[in-house]
Amino acid sequence: MTTAAIDVLRRQVSDLHQELVRYNLVVWTAGNVSARVPGEDLLVIKPSGVSYDELTPASMILCDLEGNVVEGGHSPSSDTAAHAYVYRHMPEVGGVVHTHSTYACAWAARGEPVPCVLTAMADEFGAEIPVGPFALIGDDSIGRGIVDTLTGHRSPAVLMKSHGVFTIGKDAKAAVKAAVMCEDVARTVHISRQLGEPLPIAQADIDALNHRYQNVYGQQPTTASTASISLATRRKRSPQGL
Repeated sequence: MTTAAIDVLRRQVSDLHQELVRYNLVVWTAGNVSARVPGEDLLVIKPSGVSYDELTPASMILCDLEGNVVEGGHSPSSDTAAHAYVYRHMPEVGGVVHTHSTYACAWAARGEPVPCVLTAMADEFGAEIPVGPFALIGDDSIGRGIVDTLTGHRSPAVLMKSHGVFTIGKDAKAAVKAAVMCEDVARTVHISRQLGEPLPIAQADIDALNHRYQNVYGQQPTTASTASISLATRRKRSPQGL
């Protein structure tokens, strides 16, 4: 089971790096995606300094939650220690993403959170996108800043001061989505500020929007299953099968 799960995650993590390129969230070899191996103290992450067009499932690196390489032919991402720290201290997190997307980084360079002034932002983030402390790359200092900033915060994204974006999610795909949405709202709010001061949204409305999006929006499996059962029952009861 573990081997099969790791093979699946290698492919998923490799493929998700292409989404960072697709949405213009990274340049050259910057940025990374990782995923926790379910039920194991392991993570899968990209190799350091390898071009996105050269990434394959086989090139993904398997590490333990201390950031030590367990399996792989390359050195892991320079942000591995940060990712590992997040997994150790936030057991609900299944995926971590780091990008240097332009507009979000512009806010990070100013050390300024992105205010929650859009309904889409209330949906996805439920609050402002906060700023974490400045930290040097190479050890778990960035991870500490991520955990300290996001613990107890609704936002799955943090702008690490003078650095870039880190996002978390229940899995790697959710963390990538948060990174995409982070850049989108950072750009929109920046443009809004060129026209004037964005209008705030009342906290009660932010709460309501976030609750609806997180718990009601989209297709609910139980609803679809119930509808299928109900339809089958009606067909059995109808003499015409209608």
